[in-house]
Amino acid sequence: MNRSELREKAMITVYQYLLVKRDTKQLIEDAFEMEQKDIPEYFVKVIHTAIDNEEKYKEYINEVIKKGWSYDRLGAIEKAILINGCAEFDLKEVEAAVIINESVELAKKYCDEDTYKLINRILDVI
Repeated sequence: MNRSELREKAMITVYQYLLVKRDTKQLIEDAFEMEQKDIPEYFVKVIHTAIDNEEKYKEYINEVIKKGWSYDRLGAIEKAILINGCAEFDLKEVEAAVIINESVELAKKYCDEDTYKLINRILDVI
């Protein structure tokens, strides 16, 4: 799996967690279709950082989201993309431009037609 595919699996894991709040290790192994020990450590850290810091990231997102919107109004997939992006920013191991671009590509693949613009705008400001 390349880094984009791994990032997508990480987003799917967080998405599933937001929906069902199951055991994180099991969600990770289900999404990646392998044991956690075989998954690159960086992506496991992204998942745990995103889940552990959701409330903090929610505050960041609410500060920059369009007027009349809030984190709570977003769908679970948009939330997962955004908090994974925030987690990657916090880890400071990948350039911001790469994080934003990959997040936009995930939004184009999984979200409504224009949602990628919202994802881009929020992560660009954060």
